[in-house]
Amino acid sequence: MTDDGRLLTCKIKGHFRIKGLRSTNPVAVGDRVTIDDRDGDTVFITGIDDRKNYIVRRPTNLSKQLHILAANLDQVFLLVTLRSPETNTTFIDRFLATAEAYRIPARLLINKVDLYDEDDKAYMDALVALYTSIGYPCTCLSASKGEGIEEVKALLKGKITLLSGNSGVGKSTLINRIDPSYDVKVGDISNSHFKGMHTTTFSEMYALEGGGYLIDTPGIKGFGTFEMKPEEVGHYFPDIFATSAHCRFNNCLHVQEPGCAVLAAVEAQRISASRYASYLSILSDEDESKYRES
Repeated sequence: MTDDGRLLTCKIKGHFRIKGLRSTNPVAVGDRVTIDDRDGDTVFITGIDDRKNYIVRRPTNLSKQLHILAANLDQVFLLVTLRSPETNTTFIDRFLATAEAYRIPARLLINKVDLYDEDDKAYMDALVALYTSIGYPCTCLSASKGEGIEEVKALLKGKITLLSGNSGVGKSTLINRIDPSYDVKVGDISNSHFKGMHTTTFSEMYALEGGGYLIDTPGIKGFGTFEMKPEEVGHYFPDIFATSAHCRFNNCLHVQEPGCAVLAAVEAQRISASRYASYLSILSDEDESKYRES
């Protein structure tokens, strides 16, 4: 999209690398670029402006290259559900840790509240209490019923926002509620596994009527972190990082070291057991196949 609002189909000219990192997609949604349209019918992208930030995940082919989800973001929203399908906390924590690593503010949107029974609502309240206490605000909504949509619209105004989540959590329904003119295709839930089936196959940026942009990403099964060194993983968990200042050793990995304040906090339930399990999963990352797209 040009400054005057024209939409142009472009080709990439030359090879682009960002700070020496190899990526599966050299130009990402949200990039600001320089174009050359002097060649008649073909418009070339000839340069990419320096990125304010970007967020990545491990690509599906598990290569050493990263996959850039989007660039130049003001915030990221992770849409989650507690049933049909259930979003597990490991997925949530991996996404939040990646947002921390790239210094992008994150918010959880908990969708499909109209489907929840009393036990589900109690669990939802516990999740909201946990993540807000860490510093991640939460918004509960029902995209299908229109509940909470105005609050989401207000949060999006004037900002560039990435919307991500598992397949089937309702991203397309939410986008259609935010602006029905986009008419995004809504998918079904697979009856065999109660998981979402793909409707979005590539990232797309939508201009919002009240100002700002919303970037919709393909639904993903797992969130593979990229090149997090073991000694750095704890830095991307604010609750663990704050407690780690009291560990006996500066290079403590919080696994079995003596005098570990994090282990003591987990034992005393001052750090959530689910958060600690997510931390350990990033440290190990043994079963890489679980981060493939569904």
